[in-house]
Amino acid sequence: MSFPEPNRCPYCGSPHLLRDTERAEIVCRDCGRVIEMNLMDLGPEWRAFEADERTDRVRVGAPITRTIHDKGLTTSISWLDKDLASASISPDRRAQIQRMRKWQRRIRIYDAKERNLAHALSEMKRVADKLGIPKSVIETAACIYRRAVMDGLVRGRSIQSMAAATLYIACRICGHVRTLDEIADAASLEKKEVGRSFRFLVSEMKLHVPPLTPRDYVARLLSRLRMRGEAEDIAYKTLAIASELRLTSGRGPMGVAAAAVYVASVLTGERKTQREIAELARVTEVTIRNRYKSLVKNIVFEVML
Repeated sequence: MSFPEPNRCPYCGSPHLLRDTERAEIVCRDCGRVIEMNLMDLGPEWRAFEADERTDRVRVGAPITRTIHDKGLTTSISWLDKDLASASISPDRRAQIQRMRKWQRRIRIYDAKERNLAHALSEMKRVADKLGIPKSVIETAACIYRRAVMDGLVRGRSIQSMAAATLYIACRICGHVRTLDEIADAASLEKKEVGRSFRFLVSEMKLHVPPLTPRDYVARLLSRLRMRGEAEDIAYKTLAIASELRLTSGRGPMGVAAAAVYVASVLTGERKTQREIAELARVTEVTIRNRYKSLVKNIVFEVML
């Protein structure tokens, strides 16, 4: 039976502990006392010096993941058509294994819910790969979609739109900034359709989706425009003052962020046109112009100080 490792020194109360793997000890960095000794090594007993060697020696499967409909618990029959000695198998044996593969694929998806889940998760991963969304966000989206399937919320609705809406909800929850337009374009759907599914899921599942703020979009716009760090500081300061003066309430966050970036470009001398920023932010030039006038009228002189 293994006990949890201490997180503080029992002698001086310091949280600065050092795990010495060579001596199998835990030592306090402050008082120098040995807290634990003869630690058990939970790693593999073999060593590997190359990636191929590590793959060949591992004796366990992949970890459980919710991004696969069966959570990755089932096995698959290899397509190499070779035996354990890497020798080619006979044609009769090859045909038998092919039939086994076919039935193995069929039994992995045994009912309508499994088929729906498999289709939705593959669609989710396709959209996420196109947008470069990290795996942690996809895991969150998969958990939300699984709950929606269990609650019967996806019945009679488009799998593509529900999968895209679930991915958008996961992006909002995990703080990975992606707009509804980007998700809809990557899924080859109308923004209105994805938005309808998004509102339905949030309402029926009682999800807490944090609201988007202009600060969420500033870093993306500045990186796409290739502007210096000084512009980022000015843009964030502009948004902070605008929030205090309540200039951002009731206005679209992307439009306010685009206006703050335009203010930063003017003050730093990195002239970026309103059209260029509007195309990246997917807002109109009129929106940027109106938000810019409001910011300049109220806070630009404070920003310049």
